[in-house]
Amino acid sequence: MPRPPLIRALSTRASAVYSNPANAHDPALTSTPPGLTHRQRAILDSALRVDHAGEIAANYIYKGQMAVLGRDPTVGPLIQEMWNQEKRHLLVMDKLQVQHQVRPTILSDAAKAAGYGLGVATAFFGKEAAMACTEAVETVIGEHYDDQLEEFKSLPLSHPSVPLLRDVIKELRDDELEHLDTAVEHHSQRAPAHALLSTVIGGGCKFAIELCKRF
Repeated sequence: MPRPPLIRALSTRASAVYSNPANAHDPALTSTPPGLTHRQRAILDSALRVDHAGEIAANYIYKGQMAVLGRDPTVGPLIQEMWNQEKRHLLVMDKLQVQHQVRPTILSDAAKAAGYGLGVATAFFGKEAAMACTEAVETVIGEHYDDQLEEFKSLPLSHPSVPLLRDVIKELRDDELEHLDTAVEHHSQRAPAHALLSTVIGGGCKFAIELCKRF
């Protein structure tokens, strides 16, 4: 007996179910858990609001880097590949935000501007600095997703959207950590003032996460 389309998709990439028309009416993709406590609802709301904002910022970081380094035969295709993945992430986060009835952050425009500025600025200082930006950002985001997965343990697994959400977040985390590894492999740690750059960018990311949780 063939497995349902949703189960087949989950065996590859969890987020793929959101682009499969066969799943258009599946409650795992179209509903949010009812009867959540105030704390559970706050966890879900802040997580999806921050994650959506983060994907917006990531897209604009790569957009800014491509504006400077897009024609570089070595790093241009690499940045484009990571950007394409972030575009897919944002599409999934758009759907999750609507599904779970979470308002977007009021800081979306700021995330776009800051992301683009960071992308341009780091790329201006060269390939290694651009990779150092990715390394710093993804280090924070990987830890952030791990924290979210711990918090999601309080959500009711009995509702089909929750196991799917956890699988999607795991997938996104693994993608971001892959970007981190790629950045290191392409000499991020050779960037000028690498330690200072990492500290400043990482600190900025943590500050932005806290802001978007609230606003």
